Amino acid sequence: MKAWSWDRYGPPDVLALKDVGEPGIARDEVLVRVRAASVNPYDWRHVAADPKLVRLVVGLRRPKPGLVLGADLAGVVERVGDGVTGLRAGDEVFGEVRLGSFAELVAVPQDRLAVKPARLTFEQAASVSMAGITALQGLRDVGKIAAGQRVLVNGASGGVGTFAVQLAKAFGAEVTGVCSTRNAELVRSLGADDTVDYTREDFTEREGRYDLLIDNVGNRSLARLRRALTARGTLVIVGGIASGRGGLLGPAAQVYRGALTPPFVSQRIGTVHWKPNSTDLRFLADLMEKDRLTPVIDRTYPFDQIPEALRYIEQRHARGKVAIAF
Repeated sequence: MKAWSWDRYGPPDVLALKDVGEPGIARDEVLVRVRAASVNPYDWRHVAADPKLVRLVVGLRRPKPGLVLGADLAGVVERVGDGVTGLRAGDEVFGEVRLGSFAELVAVPQDRLAVKPARLTFEQAASVSMAGITALQGLRDVGKIAAGQRVLVNGASGGVGTFAVQLAKAFGAEVTGVCSTRNAELVRSLGADDTVDYTREDFTEREGRYDLLIDNVGNRSLARLRRALTARGTLVIVGGIASGRGGLLGPAAQVYRGALTPPFVSQRIGTVHWKPNSTDLRFLADLMEKDRLTPVIDRTYPFDQIPEALRYIEQRHARGKVAIAF
């Protein structure tokens, strides 16, 4: 089968489309024929080893042999392991792996898959998992969102941001999205009650204060972000493409700074640890079936142009997700 791999760190050009063996599956795994995938900052960070911390997982001097890039996917079940229940050959599914979805076939643990909503294309479904689960866990689990709260989403037009705006509205919040001039209309169409144009206004200097702030960008200090919160507000750090580029820790640096916040401060600071699971995928699928949540896709690239897709998201101007069609 064909798969995208890399044997040295660097720009997207180091990726190569290779012929590799078909993966085997464990008892709790499902073999999926990939019909679509999507690109995340997670992917180019692995290719570029940015932050350097990536090397501890992927390989110190060079990537470990045989690694295949890609996390998000949607496709059709080819076969299932002996211990798999609830899925069978022919089912259309979506979900993610840590690495491996930029391939024609991939083995996926059953607890990272869910049945694809019928109303979604494969490209839409493949754009959900990483961004959608991050937004959901950030709002619900870390942010403890409640109906009637004032929520601000910094980076509202990006992959996580477009899901966060819609999910916050689904939870009954009043939502403000921070984005550029050209994306304001998109963010309002997703349900935002208000938008802040970051090219004209610094949201941290607004008079109003927010109960919950989701930071997807990482371009403000903790002190400035806390200024935008109420006295007992919550800051949720997602990190983003602007966070710590070229550094040792990348987005994790902001997380560690948050952990050092004095314990007597009344505001809460938390971070999303991104725990992919089928329960949250089914929760998102239910909202999408009810037309209360829709993936936003900026561009779709063919499978043989994945390096071009990575270069595009590196520019930091993607609206929503960038999909890959197989």
